[in-house]
Amino acid sequence: MADLPPIRDVIKRHGLAASKALGQNFLLDEQLLARIAALPGDLTGTAVLEVGPGPGGLTRALLKAGALVTAIEMDRRCLPALAELSESFPGQLTVIEGDALKLDHGALMGGEPFHVLSNLPYNVGTALFVRWLSGESWPPQWQSLTLMFQREVADRIVASAGEDAYGRLAVLAQWRSAATMAMKVHRSAFTPPPKVMSAIVHVAPAAMPEGVSARMLERLTEAAFGQRRKMLRQSLKGVPGALAALASLGIDETRRAETVSVAEFVAIARALNP
Repeated sequence: MADLPPIRDVIKRHGLAASKALGQNFLLDEQLLARIAALPGDLTGTAVLEVGPGPGGLTRALLKAGALVTAIEMDRRCLPALAELSESFPGQLTVIEGDALKLDHGALMGGEPFHVLSNLPYNVGTALFVRWLSGESWPPQWQSLTLMFQREVADRIVASAGEDAYGRLAVLAQWRSAATMAMKVHRSAFTPPPKVMSAIVHVAPAAMPEGVSARMLERLTEAAFGQRRKMLRQSLKGVPGALAALASLGIDETRRAETVSVAEFVAIARALNP
């Protein structure tokens, strides 16, 4: 491994001004990047998917940790910088130019287990997160998600019932996974600094509750939180059988969605499972 220049020098040499249109904010602090790369545990020889590597700050931290990285980048300006990294870590880095929302991640990783670590572009972060957490097949191919979000999105992922941030994203992240706030990151750590604070969420898959359809749970939470200020008897009346399920479970239909725990949503979905 050759000595690597500071990330700031790489950005300057390749003229990589962060693109607002692509939701880019680059991390330069190598100690912070090393801490992020360490969150999932020992990555030596482990497959890692990274979305939006940009100039390769987190990528180099992952490579130094011994990971085998597949990086998806749609900004072709960044490809030469990533190619240099690939030369410095022979056989460890595969760069794919493309839109992560349009690619089959499981196929890219050869059908083998992998970890996801990414400073996600803000404009696609939530959509990718929902995609990784959705679907009937469980456990997923990914073994953990370690993802940078805007702080308010991170709060929504780890929130508990009764908290202001609690909603569909929390239920999706917690009903068959363990989601934790791993690290808070000040806006000054980025170039350019975003207007908001950021945080890293770590998600590990857990056992999927028996007798529950992911699609049913998604439909249920969509209805409940689509009208979150209304009582359940109003917001869920369009879901066949939902009000009867509430009654059978002893859940007061005058409650609002924000007070219904993840376990209660799971119980309702199970009661509605054909």
